[in-house]
Amino acid sequence: MNRYFIEVSYMGTRYSGFQVQENANTIQTELTKALTTIYKQPFELTGSSRTDAGVHALQNFFHFDTELTLTRSNCYAINAVLPPDIACNNIYKVSNDAHSRFLATARKYAYHIYQQKNPLLTDRAYFFPFPLNLDLLQQAAAILQQHQNFASFSKRNTQVNNFNCTLTTSYWEQLTPTHWVYHVQGNRFLRGMVRGLVGTMLRVGRGNYSLAQLEQIIAAQDCTKADFSTPPHGLFLEKVIYPQGTFHL
Repeated sequence: MNRYFIEVSYMGTRYSGFQVQENANTIQTELTKALTTIYKQPFELTGSSRTDAGVHALQNFFHFDTELTLTRSNCYAINAVLPPDIACNNIYKVSNDAHSRFLATARKYAYHIYQQKNPLLTDRAYFFPFPLNLDLLQQAAAILQQHQNFASFSKRNTQVNNFNCTLTTSYWEQLTPTHWVYHVQGNRFLRGMVRGLVGTMLRVGRGNYSLAQLEQIIAAQDCTKADFSTPPHGLFLEKVIYPQGTFHL
């Protein structure tokens, strides 16, 4: 039996999330359907990084076991069956104990906002037509890196043992005068965390919250204090990072 990681990218607009859900169309549902259609056998996929409904990914992974011998060239047939908003980018043979979720050492996200109406960004960024102070946003992003407990930025009903995360990257980038991106990389992320961070920082950038109030929100460890109002379509999972040598079998 061989174990493979399959690398995918997708626009999440039409989907109810990443993992299989009853009576809902998801990325995993479509990929499982494509593999089963082509190879005429069942596939059991395990996902690396769960994304919510409407969230996009430049890179995400599943792993599965099969007797088949697969390589990147098999992506051609898989892509022919997948819908146009999901792509198979690569297939890697890995060790039999490699787990796409637990082996990952870090994940990188980007959240896009735009301030001038742009039909090309409608489903790919959050329309936020309000003035922002970039210096305050950068200071807020830097403050986040000084903390590890992000309980205030985890949605309720999250089944985790702790709320500790280490952010190795946290900064804002102004791509154009009206297009802004928040970049963040960490060893783990909580449910709804990136959108909560962005929503709360936008309040700082508008002057609604001070930097001291941001510190108080973090210290409160209370998710009712953060702003989770940012929509999913501005969020992209950009990269899932694995230990060196994971894909070198």
